[in-house]
Amino acid sequence: MKNLKITALLAVLACSPFYANVLPTDHSPVVRILADAIKWKSESIDVGNIPQGKPKVIRFEFTNTSNKPIIIENVAPSCGCTTADYTKTPILPGKKGFVEASYNAANAGAFMKTVNVTTSDSKTPKTLSFKGTVVAS
Repeated sequence: MKNLKITALLAVLACSPFYANVLPTDHSPVVRILADAIKWKSESIDVGNIPQGKPKVIRFEFTNTSNKPIIIENVAPSCGCTTADYTKTPILPGKKGFVEASYNAANAGAFMKTVNVTTSDSKTPKTLSFKGTVVAS
């Protein structure tokens, strides 16, 4: 019976207001999410109607929001009908860069294409997309 009373007393003390100020009250998360180092003007572009037989260039622009230079390491279009160009020099903090996709509008109809961009800041590719409709001429 004595052990039961001691256990009950310890349980009451553990839950008492005396210990309320011992634990941290800051409700911010322990793990903080880092902001992206690149701020894209747009990650998805609708080009609308484009004429058949004329390649269409889609330009994705971004700003380096980090405090270190960023290098575009790889740009991979989703298909052979799209080629890509991009800023080849390091993009300094606060400066702008670009990724361009040139779509060969050979076939009439709706399309949606992607371009995966890998930078020195993140090895996880960023997927940019564009869509539209090729109209027969």
